[in-house]
Amino acid sequence: MKRLLIIPAAGLGTRLGSQTPKLLYPVNGRPMLNYLFDLYAPVVSRFVLVLHPTTVEQVERHCATLRLPVEFDVQGSPTGMLDAILIPRQRVERYQPDQVWITWCDQIGVHPRTVRRLAETAGEAELVMPTTVKTAPYIHFERDQQGRINGLRQRREGDPMPERGEGDLGLFSLSRTAYLELLPRFSETAVVGGATKERNFLPFIPWLNAQGANVHTFPAHTEMESVGVNTKADLELIAEYLANGYQQTFRHHPCV
Repeated sequence: MKRLLIIPAAGLGTRLGSQTPKLLYPVNGRPMLNYLFDLYAPVVSRFVLVLHPTTVEQVERHCATLRLPVEFDVQGSPTGMLDAILIPRQRVERYQPDQVWITWCDQIGVHPRTVRRLAETAGEAELVMPTTVKTAPYIHFERDQQGRINGLRQRREGDPMPERGEGDLGLFSLSRTAYLELLPRFSETAVVGGATKERNFLPFIPWLNAQGANVHTFPAHTEMESVGVNTKADLELIAEYLANGYQQTFRHHPCV
């Protein structure tokens, strides 16, 4: 099974006060990127990092010491995750992986069990992803009576959010057809978010279901997996979680 993992990583870590590219920001003394390599190297064949133009040289130097199949693309303008994910399209066309995986560069708390489950089930649908239900959600997927995702609410776009909601982990598996054909088709009509002014990837999921494509979800191992490292509070929480060997940690975190 050939899998290519795209990691959109053009963030500069501003909210963390980082002096390095965000994906190299240390958590418990190790760059976030190294956690992702540890998680996914056993199940993917190739990594593609989508970087800010000012960080390419530094990230390339870091990766040169790791002896992994890593390639680099550049996102010159902060137009959103949808555009970032589509930048490596020519690489996908060239390598023809069976699956295209995507993960955000700051989602380093995904449990190895969840990664293994995704590898086991990723061939069952055009898009497969783990989800979790949590209080004060950042993302909420709405479902119809048949359980299909038919809507999306995003706190970052100012949408009204439920007290508890179902959200993603920033981890997705697309079939080659979904990435090369369906995602570009969605991109042709995708609009920018009202608050962020960015072209978001997550609306692709209810759009897929509306086209009659198969979207499969499964529950994550723990709620903590959905916490991305965006602020110092996130960093403290995830650092403790990882130090404890992926044991659940919920100390007064506003997003959990």
